[in-house]
Amino acid sequence: MSTKTQVQWRRAKVLELLSMGNSQIEISKVLKIDPCIVSRDVSFLRIEAKRNVQRYIDEYLPEEYGKCLVGLNRILKEAWNMSQTDDNTNSDKLKALTLAKECYAMKLELLTNATVVDDAIRFGASHAASTTLTEKAKSDRRVTLDGEISNRNDIQRSQEDYSWQPAGEAVHKTTNSIF
Repeated sequence: MSTKTQVQWRRAKVLELLSMGNSQIEISKVLKIDPCIVSRDVSFLRIEAKRNVQRYIDEYLPEEYGKCLVGLNRILKEAWNMSQTDDNTNSDKLKALTLAKECYAMKLELLTNATVVDDAIRFGASHAASTTLTEKAKSDRRVTLDGEISNRNDIQRSQEDYSWQPAGEAVHKTTNSIF
């Protein structure tokens, strides 16, 4: 069994034991591994869960909404065709119109009662905002030549102090980072 396969198996067992209510210490005893390994696996599983939720929000949920709407539209079209066919009885026409009404109600429910979609969008937006803020914070910190950490604004100000511009040309400021 390869190392990758062993790690995947161990993480699956950690997740299984977590879902059964075991603590990380209990899991380390059951699997006979260091508690630090369990802690790293739990961290990995949390990150993986966030990625899965984000993938669900970004890919699966909109696709399923789209498929539902297409299906309902197709059923709706067939129901209207059946209701307008002369060879159907009044009872069949009434059933087709009832089906059309149900399709409209389901479409309206999908399009207006979007609690799940709203929650997903809010989650996605907050996740994206926190990721953006984290990346911005990292990019704002630069190491100077003497090893101290400086704010990017300080570096930009010092670059602007020494900028040279030929007469009549527009100013184009760039941010140069050491790394």
